[in-house]
Amino acid sequence: MVERFLKQTTFTSMDDYEKNLEYIIPENFNFAYDVMDEWAKIAPNKLALLWTNDKGEEKRFSFSDLKRETDKVASYLTTLGIGKNDMVMLILKRRYQFWLTIIALHKIGAIAIPATYLLTANDIVYRCKCADIKAIVCAGDAEIVKHVDGAYPDCPSLEYRISIGPMIPEGWEDFMEGVENAPKFEKPKYVNKSTDYSIMYFTSGTSGEPKMVIHDYTYALGHLSTAAFWHNLTPDSLHLTVADTGWGKAVWGKLYGQWIVGAAIFVYDHEKFTPADILHKIEEYKVTSFCAPPTIYRFMIREDLSKFNLSSLQYCTTAGEALNSAVYEKFYEATGIRLMEGFGQTETTLTLGTFPWMKSKPGSMGIPNPQYDIDLLTADGKSAGVGEQGQIVIHTDRRKQIGLFCEYYRNPKLTQQVWHDGVYYTGDLAYYDEDGYYWFVGRADDVIKSSGYRIGPFEVESALMTHPAVVECAITGVPDEIRGQVVKATVILGKEWKDKASEALVKELQDHVKKVTAPYKYPRIIEFVDELPKTISGKIRRVEIRENDSKR
Repeated sequence: MVERFLKQTTFTSMDDYEKNLEYIIPENFNFAYDVMDEWAKIAPNKLALLWTNDKGEEKRFSFSDLKRETDKVASYLTTLGIGKNDMVMLILKRRYQFWLTIIALHKIGAIAIPATYLLTANDIVYRCKCADIKAIVCAGDAEIVKHVDGAYPDCPSLEYRISIGPMIPEGWEDFMEGVENAPKFEKPKYVNKSTDYSIMYFTSGTSGEPKMVIHDYTYALGHLSTAAFWHNLTPDSLHLTVADTGWGKAVWGKLYGQWIVGAAIFVYDHEKFTPADILHKIEEYKVTSFCAPPTIYRFMIREDLSKFNLSSLQYCTTAGEALNSAVYEKFYEATGIRLMEGFGQTETTLTLGTFPWMKSKPGSMGIPNPQYDIDLLTADGKSAGVGEQGQIVIHTDRRKQIGLFCEYYRNPKLTQQVWHDGVYYTGDLAYYDEDGYYWFVGRADDVIKSSGYRIGPFEVESALMTHPAVVECAITGVPDEIRGQVVKATVILGKEWKDKASEALVKELQDHVKKVTAPYKYPRIIEFVDELPKTISGKIRRVEIRENDSKR
């Protein structure tokens, strides 16, 4: 399968990879038909998806199973009137129905919007209004149902609330029943262009509400290098990426690239992360390849790894935040495996990585993936030298950048701000060493990375400001050994609240944020102050807050 999309499929060195990586991009490409259904023809009985959960349930899908089931889901969605360019939000946690549904959406030309189950009603209303979402397919859990129902009256475009169960409330569609009774699927007659929109994510920003990052069908092909040359997968691999399906990391690590390569994807559907459980699953199912944020590895090395038989593990990768060298060394001592780091954005696929033929450097993002035309620009627009900080950018005027987003949907002004004059500005600051390895410095726009989540200060500030006690606030990230960063709120209280500054008020504000926005965004640290550092124009200087924190 790989040879259909790459002119050269194996590489022996970084020099070989840089000189000879070249994609073959069909004019008409659809991952569902041109990869998944093709595998069903080539290797119908090969294991594609191995799903298990914390209740002891297990399901195995071959490629032919996925072909059959995704056809049924596509047919069911078609009977509801869902078709080309319709927006469909998926709030499916790690349920196996996520994979069936997203492939089915590709088959009918609808646009998938994966979303976290942590969204509140307000979050859902915002997304529905911005994207004119036509249907939501979600896990039928009480909390999710409550938020979707809470949002529904304020979402005029939302025609269908579809539950996979167990709850099927009144007014909702029964996904499992609908799929079971769906007629035979008929492939749409329209021609699917590679440049058609296929998937969209809402991602956090610092100066406004979440952005809509939209990709075309070539995005799936862009992840071929993610799986083949960063995860180092083969058709014999059983790969586990730890990620909820609402986050971009899920399609990075448990969908597109992995199945282009022909690897089997392992999914552990759990409600609460327990490192020992993950280790037991690796041992029990003989997982060969593993990817997770550094936070997960930090928790794993606190276990006695000698109690687990991890001999099946052959390769491990990490991304989402900088890797601490102590974590790297301890994991290596216990397993003999060197963690290989990578880096990218919701707007891209893997942009920098530590590839199999390279020596890993703990804490480094690796080197530029030649799939992209990457540069490091200083503030004056010049290419940075060794050790000089600059912003990671992608030149787009010289060739098509496979995997790069199309635009911020319905926001040409915002798109123009970050992508102009043939250059996409990632907003990520870094420097590179004498060996060409990049080292992350920080986000130009102050996005906080905590436990693998990207949290925009504006979203948390907006939530805090709805509490009557808060007059003004600033959200920053504070380094944390376990989570990489934790959210800190620096708060100015109203006059009538100043004498109430206490641990009780801290708890009240934290609970308030959890209710107003997604709970994972709440500030774990709250400091009460009389004033915030600002620029002459009145903008809050978060950098000064961080600098003061670092001196303490």
